[in-house]
Amino acid sequence: MDNHYHLLVESPEGNVSRAMQWLNTSYGTWFNVSRNRSGPVFQNRFKSIPVDNEGSWAFYCSMYIHLNPVRIKGLGLGKLERSREKSGMLPEDPDAELVLKRLECLRTHRWSSYPAYGGYVEKPAWLYCEELWWRGNEEGIDPRKEYRDWIEGYLRQGIEEPKLSSLSSAVVIGSAAFVSKVRKEVLKLKGVDTNEREWKRLLPFTDVISAVEKLKGEAWDDFVDRHGDWARDLALYAGRERCGLSLTELGEFVNCRNQSVAQSNMRIRKRLKQDQELKQNYEKLLNILEES
Repeated sequence: MDNHYHLLVESPEGNVSRAMQWLNTSYGTWFNVSRNRSGPVFQNRFKSIPVDNEGSWAFYCSMYIHLNPVRIKGLGLGKLERSREKSGMLPEDPDAELVLKRLECLRTHRWSSYPAYGGYVEKPAWLYCEELWWRGNEEGIDPRKEYRDWIEGYLRQGIEEPKLSSLSSAVVIGSAAFVSKVRKEVLKLKGVDTNEREWKRLLPFTDVISAVEKLKGEAWDDFVDRHGDWARDLALYAGRERCGLSLTELGEFVNCRNQSVAQSNMRIRKRLKQDQELKQNYEKLLNILEES
């Protein structure tokens, strides 16, 4: 793109950050020296998103990357149009002229590997396409043609694929088991910039509710409106500490104002320091969440 780029990288040794630091620094230095300029070459610092290597997750990420140059306002796929699609509004069918413009942009974007993946040009020796080709391919069909059908079908129909619509804001991409595994590993890191709250928010509050129900032996609806109930307050505390939810979001679960949720959190925090039985219950709650 104009001020950034996207890569889908397989990293058996888990050293993407070091590699990207070397690449960006080396290229940025060369670019500035060769053009007698100074300052950053790219918009922001390097950001990585873990992707599940099982199933078709990497395949959908490659689709997102290759479609990025086309998903612009001038081609009817800008932020406004995509936000409408995410909210459930059906897009209008694009006319033939618009489809041709989209396809031309996709096939001729200077910095894209799509022409090689789609079979329009001979792939360079350093580009390994087979890993993604087989993921979306049916036996007996040319993988390049099938990859073209996947990507160009999106442009012809003007339809926002559900899996694509959420990738731009994701912190991790994959199955529920993969997301849970990576979340636990990331939250173990201390003193590292990991966007902790966004990772916490990957744990649904409904999982906390289920764990509290199991711990208490009662249904959530039976004690959620019970003022001062330790299990209700413990769930709200876990929702704040483990799910990264705001007071407003928690208040919606229990039909309470922010102030009431805040008081509940303060009350539980104080009790956890003094009440050994409550502390043990909280540890049991965390163990149940770890096992889920």
